[in-house]
Amino acid sequence: MADPTPAPTAAPSPSPDLGARFDRVRRANLATVLALVHVDGPASRSALTQATGLNRSTIAALVGELVDLGLVVESDPVGSNKVGRPSPVVTPSARFVALTVNPEIDAVTVGVVGLDGAVQHRVRRENVDVPTASDAARVAAAVIADLRASTLASDVRVVGVGVAVPGLVDAAGGVVRLAPHLGWVDEPFAAVLAAATGLPTEAANDASLGAIAEGRFGAGRGVDDLVFLNGGASGVGGGVLVAGRPMTGVGGFAGEIGHTLVNSAGRVCHCGAVGCLETEVGQAGLLAVTGLDRGQADRLDAALAGAEPGSPVAVEVRRQIDFLAVALRGVVNSFDPELIVLGGFLGSLHAADPDRLVERVRAQSLPGARDDVRIARAALGVDRLTIGAAELAFAAVLADPASAARAS
Repeated sequence: MADPTPAPTAAPSPSPDLGARFDRVRRANLATVLALVHVDGPASRSALTQATGLNRSTIAALVGELVDLGLVVESDPVGSNKVGRPSPVVTPSARFVALTVNPEIDAVTVGVVGLDGAVQHRVRRENVDVPTASDAARVAAAVIADLRASTLASDVRVVGVGVAVPGLVDAAGGVVRLAPHLGWVDEPFAAVLAAATGLPTEAANDASLGAIAEGRFGAGRGVDDLVFLNGGASGVGGGVLVAGRPMTGVGGFAGEIGHTLVNSAGRVCHCGAVGCLETEVGQAGLLAVTGLDRGQADRLDAALAGAEPGSPVAVEVRRQIDFLAVALRGVVNSFDPELIVLGGFLGSLHAADPDRLVERVRAQSLPGARDDVRIARAALGVDRLTIGAAELAFAAVLADPASAARAS
């Protein structure tokens, strides 16, 4: 007689797609938590629970994984008098760092930035001549090797290198298509530096990176729509944030505000056009009229502020402010930003006569767009490009924290 008991049915095995979906959600949640403490600073677990909408146990697990990866540290809150166990504070790790490089006509600067956003080291190597791409890579690689051998602690983990280039950089491969003041054309600078250092390397336009830095950590914190103009030894560059995201264009070349027409009777620019912003407004002109050399650019504020009315310095400041206002008129009319941030020597111009700059911009801009726009100096000072380049290097880890396991 056959056994009437039905044979046991095997339990259905979990769907591979379901497991993959759970993993994607976990990774996305890790990225969300890490981004919150990276941009906003230390936060308690309870604050992270509230900010993300996730439950406490999920936050605890995510934070635990980030701690294991070395990306954050936990500590008890200072001075807490609340009854019961206080919620631990989650802080991005200063031991997880990005290295940065900013090649300029006057110097190659290398920085070290922690995931907590602090610039830990900055080394500036003055150039005797305008560096070739290979020269700049060699200098940067030597400084990086020295930092890793003698300065960085043994437990520091390096995610990679971010490069802020004063020129057009192909977003796809870090090739410098054109850095006119440096004389670079189609230079695979990121690849060369990666080979020299053995570290993952990404490159982008310096002003675009400055816009990201000021938007996340500086004068533009909390502002969704801003335009950043950077003034340096290699001219004037621009970066644009729209709804909090960088506007890059198809190839990563957007934001070249330095080549806005401001003087139809002006000089021929190196780009071939006439009267570009950076031919009329420049650091070299300010240094010349104040008697400073290019290594003394950090003294421009004092030199411009102390100028006597009608003096050559005051006349040059007024001339450059008026041409800058023409360019900013176009920025206001084209982008309708909430904020325009000025960095480098442009910040010094703004500080020298902020009322004139604002008045000239408002007088020439269209109603509506001009009504709410603000103009401010960059808040990060000399750190703006270093922090921006670090954000480029941190991008992969912020998008996928689990990739931190590959950091050296």
